[in-house]
Amino acid sequence: MQDVTIHITDREGKKHTVLAPTDMAMNLMEVVRSYELAPEGTIGVCGGMAMCASCQCYILSDIEINEMEYEEDAMLAEAFNVKENSRLSCQIPITEAINGLEIELAPEV
Repeated sequence: MQDVTIHITDREGKKHTVLAPTDMAMNLMEVVRSYELAPEGTIGVCGGMAMCASCQCYILSDIEINEMEYEEDAMLAEAFNVKENSRLSCQIPITEAINGLEIELAPEV
């Protein structure tokens, strides 16, 4: 499989269904940026290093994603609007395993 389908609700509540390539070593934040689903400069401010939480999202589906590592957990501990299903989208790689994933972008702080 080359592409996976991801369902993304943007910060205005609009739902988007996008295709994301599994063969380009991208992460979910990069997909959101490439489809321009958040205004420029409001997502991925740190470049995907788990240092700013600007790409925080809420996982809405039961699809198994990679486990949260220490840096991501520590950043979310300091972030705003955090929920139990919060993740940093820069820390979720695009793989076949996330086909059908549904997320909502957290509000901009």
